[in-house]
Amino acid sequence: MTTIRKTITLTDTQNSWVKSRIAHGDFTNDSEYFRDLIRRDQERNTGLEQLRAALLEGEQSGFSNRTPQEIRQAAKERLQSDGKLQAQ
Repeated sequence: MTTIRKTITLTDTQNSWVKSRIAHGDFTNDSEYFRDLIRRDQERNTGLEQLRAALLEGEQSGFSNRTPQEIRQAAKERLQSDGKLQAQ
């Protein structure tokens, strides 16, 4: 993977924060810290896009004849089948 050098400007407070994270052992250098921030932003953005798509799908599906309890139960079962929720 090709790397590209970037120059950024930080306030003294921001620079101190980055340095403290490195000193605390969370990161080995400034670049590692900023790459981590970018990865987290990318993951967050992907999650938001998935949420927007799900909301749009729900909106376009129209009204449901199911009760709120039936909808919750179906969602719970779906999460359990996806392994995202343990059976209770």
